[in-house]
Amino acid sequence: MKYKILKIEAKNPSKALTPLMPHRQKGQPSALWYPFTQMQEWEQGAPTVIVEGRGSYFTDQTGKRYLDGTSSLWVNLHGHRKKAIDDAIIKEMRKMSHSTLLGLSHPLAITLAEQLIRIAPPGLTKVFYSDNGSTAVEVAIKMAFAFWQHQGQKEKRQFMSFSNAYHGDTLGSVSVGGIDLFHSLYKPLLFKNIPVQAPYCYRCPWGKTYPSCQMVCVDAVERVMKRRHRRIAGLVIEPLVQAAAGICVAPPGYLKRIRELCTKYNILMIADEVATGFGRTGKMFACEHEGVSPDLMAVAKGITGGYLPLAATLTTQKIYDAFLGSYDTFKTFFHGHSYTGNRLGCAAALASLSVFREEGVLEKLQPKVAFLTKYLAGSKGNRHIGDIRQVGFMVGIELVRDEGEPYPLSERVGAAVCMEAKAHGVWLRPLGNVIVLMPPLSISMRDLKKLTDTVFRAIETVTMLASPQSSV
Repeated sequence: MKYKILKIEAKNPSKALTPLMPHRQKGQPSALWYPFTQMQEWEQGAPTVIVEGRGSYFTDQTGKRYLDGTSSLWVNLHGHRKKAIDDAIIKEMRKMSHSTLLGLSHPLAITLAEQLIRIAPPGLTKVFYSDNGSTAVEVAIKMAFAFWQHQGQKEKRQFMSFSNAYHGDTLGSVSVGGIDLFHSLYKPLLFKNIPVQAPYCYRCPWGKTYPSCQMVCVDAVERVMKRRHRRIAGLVIEPLVQAAAGICVAPPGYLKRIRELCTKYNILMIADEVATGFGRTGKMFACEHEGVSPDLMAVAKGITGGYLPLAATLTTQKIYDAFLGSYDTFKTFFHGHSYTGNRLGCAAALASLSVFREEGVLEKLQPKVAFLTKYLAGSKGNRHIGDIRQVGFMVGIELVRDEGEPYPLSERVGAAVCMEAKAHGVWLRPLGNVIVLMPPLSISMRDLKKLTDTVFRAIETVTMLASPQSSV
């Protein structure tokens, strides 16, 4: 196997980060197996290899810069190489990089837990660390199940989840997922859940229109709860936005109604805030928009500002207390990870929260959200844009053929739009035919305008080529 070796001179210190880098030639097999990637197709081309980043941009091995339109897959909040986070990680690294939480503790894990509880929805009082969004949801599922077992309600063993839901790739989180493309192959390995239809106002499963529909989608959930609540341990929901489903936004009031139903039928509400947490929706957490406090809340992605893998599951005192007892009662929560509460991850997370406070991130975000809202409202003239969905800094643009028919996934129109945007220096990753915009919260207004202008030009270019007889 032959590789082209790219030598980078150290005259520029930032470029000395990668002095030697193997670069696979087009058509050569790769040693690396990439996530969510069809490798047979991938190996026909040469990958874009990112060597450094700063602010809202990163740079590839050829020196080309890209505006990071998806925050390096929804994790980066304050831009790349944020000094406050860099410094915090380096400071802690000089002391120690990792020590276990199994039988020991460390100051940063304690402090971060206290700060998370301070900013979380009321009623959440305890923090359990893990490594990523999947494991944070998995922890919540196991806690909810064990809670009812310890309470003596052993028949409460099942979980409700929504169509088109995505909660991660571990088997527990896949069991409460609802995207067949990702999950159906693994059904023989999964526990059975109780699926309910998620709201999707653009293509309403009930053929209704909001608000005259009076949210029949909630009534459908209640019918299931009323019939089966004695066996239901918990309901898992992505609050406000089903992200991986295509930024599908629930109608106003839906989340609050679900919380009320969970309380009414004695079902634990598990909020998956992995994608929506830490400012993505314009507030620190999506639950805040409707004054909702879940029984368990999973957070990850943006918790470290996009620097390091860290996750947390927050829960109530009542659930925590159910696990208390003498050693021989074996009520211990038997769950943990080698890197649980990693010191460097906690240092990054604490620094990120300091940036939120000291730089007024959420306050500065509001004019950008307003700009985005106004821009998107004026961008619906292209007949191949079926729907534009937005909550804060989470945007999904659904592309359609004439008459609102979906493009066949085989045509890869979403991917073509992203490739067109890439040619103009904007990096995106689609969800099928949905173009996702989720830039860093710190993006400048100038770069935000560049992002939106580039994306909509790319949409116009690609849809014209895909349907040359149509006007836009």
